[in-house]
Amino acid sequence: MSGKIPGMNASMLGALAEPNRMAIVELLRNGSLTVGEIANRLELSQPHASKHLKVLSDNGIVEVKPEANRRYYKLRSEPFRVIEYWATSFQKDMERRLDNLDDYVQELQNKKQ
Repeated sequence: MSGKIPGMNASMLGALAEPNRMAIVELLRNGSLTVGEIANRLELSQPHASKHLKVLSDNGIVEVKPEANRRYYKLRSEPFRVIEYWATSFQKDMERRLDNLDDYVQELQNKKQ
């Protein structure tokens, strides 16, 4: 596989690479939370949690749902499907290379006989 993966970009991976943002993603795996709930669970200030949520939102990783006077943050599934597709492409490439290596070793063994 070669070429660009639609929806995949370095800034999305960079957003996930920051430890607090990854912790937020892990929290949101279980469902929607408000910024206050996230801040409390991670022992962050609310402005600090909001800053991280903005980066995650700007990169399409979370979405915000306003409800009354609260804003609920939840994960979007699309970016994770893109990452899974991208990671799987590496696995397929490695399997193909291992199959080619196995074929080559078999060929060498057949020549020795």
